[in-house]
Amino acid sequence: MNIAVVGTGYVGLVAGACFAEMGNEVVCVDVNSKKVTALQNGEVPIFEPGLEDLVRSNAKSGRLTFTNSLHDAVQVSDVIFIAVGTPQDEDGSADLTHVLAVASGIGESMNAPKVVVDKSTVPVGTADLVKAAIEKVAKYPVDVVSNPEFLKEGAAIDDFMRPDRVVVGVASEHAANVMRELYRPFVRTNNPILIMDIRSAEMTKYAANTMLALRVSFMNEIANLCEGAGADINKVRVGIGTDSRIGMSFIFPGIGYGGSCFPKDVQALIKTGKDHGIDLKIARSVEDVNKSQKMLMVRKIIEHYRSEDLAGKTFAVWGLAFKPKTDDVREAPALTICSELVKRGARVRVYDPEANDTFKEKFGAHSNLECVKDNYEALKGADALIVCTEWNAFRQPNFKRIKQELVKPVVFDGRNIYDIADMRSYGFTYYSVGRPSVTQG
Repeated sequence: MNIAVVGTGYVGLVAGACFAEMGNEVVCVDVNSKKVTALQNGEVPIFEPGLEDLVRSNAKSGRLTFTNSLHDAVQVSDVIFIAVGTPQDEDGSADLTHVLAVASGIGESMNAPKVVVDKSTVPVGTADLVKAAIEKVAKYPVDVVSNPEFLKEGAAIDDFMRPDRVVVGVASEHAANVMRELYRPFVRTNNPILIMDIRSAEMTKYAANTMLALRVSFMNEIANLCEGAGADINKVRVGIGTDSRIGMSFIFPGIGYGGSCFPKDVQALIKTGKDHGIDLKIARSVEDVNKSQKMLMVRKIIEHYRSEDLAGKTFAVWGLAFKPKTDDVREAPALTICSELVKRGARVRVYDPEANDTFKEKFGAHSNLECVKDNYEALKGADALIVCTEWNAFRQPNFKRIKQELVKPVVFDGRNIYDIADMRSYGFTYYSVGRPSVTQG
């Protein structure tokens, strides 16, 4: 099948590479000429395990190409995916400016009937707007489809190649058949292709992400209660997660969720509720708990040092990305923590295996923040270590070396990756989430 993917961000590039891997002829479009040139040279601008190899191998085979010309891509394609950004407006709604601009460009470029697929995360009713924008200028009929993505950063290739389900919203049997044919190679294990109406598909994306965000925020609230009541959240997590009605997914306590999906999608769903006269109280609580949880380690640090003034203190931070196996720092808890520490006069020395550059770009230059190239380098002369992201490389470090490098053996573990008994035996003062603290002396 001949496919165009408009937008070479996270979703668009993964989709384009995976469709090409299944033998389709795919052309990816982007308005950024430097980005297109880099991709043509095999340079992938984002970190995602397996993506670079997939892009390079399919580009070498000729199945995956890159261009600045939306017109040319539309003319040679039967199916066009819109995968451009939908940044958040101040009121929490998704900004559809780029989506609708692409839709108009598609309409102007059509040389035959086409199937246009909304792959970007968009609010309910967007397909109607896209169809109207295309039909306003097009000379040929168009089918508009909603096909939300459910990719986990760090596991996106596997998620796309072996989805647990494919959600497709259509208004015609022709569009349904095209999408079934396109996705058939990805569901050979008989996982379902769920064909539904367009608005239900659009709603499914927001509902799914808000449900997952709800589990995260709920566990973080229970973790805070465990600390106050003298319980251990790790034991509670196992106690409820082994209930088959609940399961273990997304019930790990921590310092809040981040990334490009959960924060934006929860707020967009709240806004959609307001637009329809529905106050989504649970969704609002999910967001409120998450904002508070990002401040948890800051509150523990202030309590430990018995002062809001942290001038003269230096903190080592391990992990900047919002989760492991990505360089994405959007809405990452580390941003909040580092910002609050610097605001209180502290110096911060940070390290992440992949996200140093994206963090520096997002945080901005500051004399009290330094990015280093090694996790142990971050420790030198620091008063305490803060763990913000649970990269595997941090799980079994050299604790003897950590203790030697720190001014005092103090660790604030925002992801509960260390064992309480071990930290006590190593001589650390240790704070985690929802578990008893360890104090020495």
